[in-house]
Amino acid sequence: MKLHELKNVAGAIHRKKRVGCGEGGGHGKTSGRGGKGQSARSGSSIRPGFEGGQMPLYRKLPHRGFNQAAFRTQVEVVNLGDLARLDAGVTEVNSSVLAKAGIVRGDTALLKVLGDGELNRAFKITATKFSESAKAKIEKAGGQAIVA
Repeated sequence: MKLHELKNVAGAIHRKKRVGCGEGGGHGKTSGRGGKGQSARSGSSIRPGFEGGQMPLYRKLPHRGFNQAAFRTQVEVVNLGDLARLDAGVTEVNSSVLAKAGIVRGDTALLKVLGDGELNRAFKITATKFSESAKAKIEKAGGQAIVA
């Protein structure tokens, strides 16, 4: 089979709907807009949630409480096992080094190091926070954990 031999499935191609072309065309008179009213007029658009002047549902329901999501502090998390992906020549690790290596999303100010995985070489790691197990593994490997 070649590309020029392909054919459409029956019913896949439709005539373009020509609106307002007389009664015989099937879409004359109101042109598929129904009877009179706001939606029949040109340029009509009703915003989502509008109920024709009736008190809308989103205004009837109570809106209470407080959402902390807008004020949360975004902390990038790195496990010690992820540091194995760094080049062999790297000894000092901070958020910008990790961002260049693609381990964290961006060069953010807040970085937390967790102790999942093993550390096979000595690193001088600068971060905002360290877990107790991460700090112990870094010092056991001969490295330094610096809180910045």
